Amino acid sequence: MRLKGKTALVTAAGQGIGRAAALALAAEGAEVWATDLNTDLLAAYQGVPRVHTRRLDVLDKAAIQALVAELPRLDVLFNCAGFVHSGTVLQASDADWDFAFNLNARAQFWTVQAALPRMLAQGGGSIINMASVCSSIKGLPNRFIYGASKAAVIGLTKSVAADFVGQGVRCNAVCPGTVDTPSLQDRINANEDPVAARQAFIGRQPMGRLAQAHEIAPLVVFLASDESAFVTGQAYAIDGGITL
Repeated sequence: MRLKGKTALVTAAGQGIGRAAALALAAEGAEVWATDLNTDLLAAYQGVPRVHTRRLDVLDKAAIQALVAELPRLDVLFNCAGFVHSGTVLQASDADWDFAFNLNARAQFWTVQAALPRMLAQGGGSIINMASVCSSIKGLPNRFIYGASKAAVIGLTKSVAADFVGQGVRCNAVCPGTVDTPSLQDRINANEDPVAARQAFIGRQPMGRLAQAHEIAPLVVFLASDESAFVTGQAYAIDGGITL
């Protein structure tokens, strides 16, 4: 077990990539604190070895600080919480911009700020931030707010990595292409023609299919493990060739 003896905190672990990552981390021996705003989703972890669940609103700074203080130790932080807004700059509202940057970027700032002192006191740790290929890596149609907020995540990641590279704390970003998650299905179903919308998502993936959440989780495990001890400040595209 590559992560035996490590403790990991995962946000938005109720479904999708967060859940797949939490299960994969636990399967590799980590004690995982799986958190989500929706406690009904967390109920599915009942009986899963090494997984502890907590409700967490990542837009509540005090709640983040309280949870981190409660943990016995903290070796791995996986910031998975986020939201995807659709539309161009002409369709963007100030309210949507604020919400996206609060959830996609500010929440990661808060969790990193809370986790770092624990990691530094222990002599190291791994911070993994959920970004996207839709960011500073690649522009995608109708993703103005989302792409801007995920570009901020990559900047945040590199800055943290640069500041703490000599103190044992690594910080990297995971940048998926299109992943078949409940969140994606919700966006598909919001279209007038969900079948056509799903085909459009598939059509932009050169492999001709969507990723599955369990295909993203191994990268999270790698970045959490000592196998990636020489890796920091990287934005890993795991995208089925969308950036080719």
